[in-house]
Amino acid sequence: MKKVLFTALTAVFAFSLAACGGKEDKLVIGASNVPHAEILEQAKPILEEKGIDLEIKKFQDYILPNKALADKDIDANYFQHIPYLEQQMKEKGYKFEVAGKIHIEPIGIYSKKYKNLKDLPENAEVIMSSSVADHGRALSLLQEEGLIKIKDGVDKTKATVKDIAENKKNLKFKTDVEAGLLPKVYENKEGDIVLINTNYAIDAGLNPQKDAIALEGSESPYVNIIAVREGDKDKKGIKELVEVLHSKEIQDYIKKEYKGAVVPVSE
Repeated sequence: MKKVLFTALTAVFAFSLAACGGKEDKLVIGASNVPHAEILEQAKPILEEKGIDLEIKKFQDYILPNKALADKDIDANYFQHIPYLEQQMKEKGYKFEVAGKIHIEPIGIYSKKYKNLKDLPENAEVIMSSSVADHGRALSLLQEEGLIKIKDGVDKTKATVKDIAENKKNLKFKTDVEAGLLPKVYENKEGDIVLINTNYAIDAGLNPQKDAIALEGSESPYVNIIAVREGDKDKKGIKELVEVLHSKEIQDYIKKEYKGAVVPVSE
């Protein structure tokens, strides 16, 4: 009788462990290859200890991760900055929200022809991403470097080439290149300068700290975030994910791995 009772209690205890332990919660996150997916890989074992099975789905563009989130194919995405998120919600009608700010990727100016922006000639060609959400960012950097001036009163995060008030060197702007192709454009020596997002620069083997002739400062408003559908930011798995990404362990990894090309944020 005691043996039967012990066996029964053991079975109940084992069932309880199965219900409470292991990988109870699965979290599917869409991310760009670099640095987003790499950072998530570092967070994966920490989340596993918390009972969360993190699955990372990699995307090569800026369009599909938000579509996948809206279609509920993923639980969150980690690839975009706030101005881009706001633009996408306005254009596509997405109902998203920010679950956490994670890092900044300073945009850089690259050139195969010039080592200093002061050497740019008149009518130099500037190649930028076709993503309008990045135009204000690129123009703000060019303004900081003294090449142009944006019209007074214009929100710099929403500025376009039409908002340029002064253009001392009569720079010519080419803005129809998909962001992921910009490193290829740079390698092909197209244009005089090319503005490249850090994730694509790193993915192409570039070192922003060494290869860029000018780099955006860490005070940039273009912080990369964990985006979720409205109402999901307080879900246990999402909150745990953001907490881990804000942890000292992950922030130290970002600092060490990317050497200033990616700057961690903890808010």
